[in-house]
Amino acid sequence: MLPALCTLFTALSCVSGVTVVTQKPPVLTATKGEKTTLHCNLGTVTNDAARWYKVIPGGATQYVLMNHQSMSSPSYGSGFSSPKFTSVCSSVSACSLIIDKVEEGDSAVYYCKIWDGSVSEYISLTVVFGQGTKLFVTDASAPAPVLTLFPPSSEELKSNKATLVCVVSDMPTGFADVSWLVDSKAVSSGVTTGSAEQQTNKKFRLSSFLTIERSEWEKDKDVTCQVSSASKTASKKLKKSECIV
Repeated sequence: MLPALCTLFTALSCVSGVTVVTQKPPVLTATKGEKTTLHCNLGTVTNDAARWYKVIPGGATQYVLMNHQSMSSPSYGSGFSSPKFTSVCSSVSACSLIIDKVEEGDSAVYYCKIWDGSVSEYISLTVVFGQGTKLFVTDASAPAPVLTLFPPSSEELKSNKATLVCVVSDMPTGFADVSWLVDSKAVSSGVTTGSAEQQTNKKFRLSSFLTIERSEWEKDKDVTCQVSSASKTASKKLKKSECIV
């Protein structure tokens, strides 16, 4: 995620060790309608403002706002404004991002960034990011994601391998935990899960793959794909005898 952010500043490089920007908490779960606060400490940099960015899985990086203790009010990026988004700086090196009445669409990774000129003040500035805060917004009324489970292809089975594909769509957020079970036993070997992508309806979709030996598939074992997203869980089960030849 962070390397992708660095490409926004092609004339500069992301360098660690100049100063350390820390964010707390690393993960934050909030219920729809709550007010949430994300904290950023700018380390030794005191003369630059904290800039906040929102990164949605499969989406573009969005500039939220900039604030410093010396500023009378934050400066906002396109699409962001008060009172939904505000910022408070308790000192020149500590600024918080406050999101009021959070919604599912606020689920994202939020990065705090500063410019540091302490190394090469007369040559260039170095961009330094915090490690990010991952915000999950849950909604009890939101429907569970939709799962579609595809069996191995007949062509692949000739190679003594069997790959099942679990397509997860209509997730309320771009974050999900995907797990696979074979005859109710969790498996991790042979599992590959892609990144979420935003659908046209603003919800998210991702695909996960499980590759097992053909012999395991031939034993007609139950294979289950299970997904948890925004406190909602869904699962889909499939076995060889249920597939149409």
